[in-house]
Amino acid sequence: MTSIAPAPRAYVVISPGRNEAKFMRRTLDSVVAQTERPARWVIVDDGSTDESPAILAEYAAAHDWITVIRREDRGHRAVGPGVIEAFYAGLEAVSLDDYTYLCKLDLDLDLPAGYFAGLMDRMEADPRVGTCSGKTYYVDGAGRQISEKISDEMSIGASKFMRVACFRQIGGFVREVMWDGIDCHKARMLGWKAVSWRDPELAFEHLRPMGSSQTNIYAGRRRHGYGQYYMGSD
Repeated sequence: MTSIAPAPRAYVVISPGRNEAKFMRRTLDSVVAQTERPARWVIVDDGSTDESPAILAEYAAAHDWITVIRREDRGHRAVGPGVIEAFYAGLEAVSLDDYTYLCKLDLDLDLPAGYFAGLMDRMEADPRVGTCSGKTYYVDGAGRQISEKISDEMSIGASKFMRVACFRQIGGFVREVMWDGIDCHKARMLGWKAVSWRDPELAFEHLRPMGSSQTNIYAGRRRHGYGQYYMGSD
């Protein structure tokens, strides 16, 4: 049987999240407002105990391209490997054969309207780009935009946009802390480029500082340091 190639700009978004009611409406609204929407958005509610299920049900009822998967409450947030377990629960609901691109997207972001279109434009211009993102910033208590540190040769885990071909070639995401750096290293080893572009049109807001989703930002930074050691990175 001859397989049918997906549309050149068909992309699927998978969003694992737990107790993100404080932030998710801004993420949901920013994806709904994209100039090129995803063909499908699978949101995995990883056992939320806040208002997340009700909010997600509202958006799924309004948009037939949004699917919500509900997982049982494990009693705590599980970052790193736990996030990827939830991601794979969403991936099981789709066939990657139907898409050219795949995005793992967090639910505490505010994206510009042309974000996904801009990423695909750049990937079409350079077929070697396997994974990419824009750069993140957060707004501090004084209202200042503070850029978050991310290498130009890495795509950020909060918005991990990939060619399906690259994702398959690297064997998907590992279930480890720093999964979002390991994938970039593996992609480069196989001849792909991993990129994050410092472009105002691709800059997006992290609604809380990177690494602060569990306990506090200091625990997150310590966890990040362990992950860097695991990878052998600076």
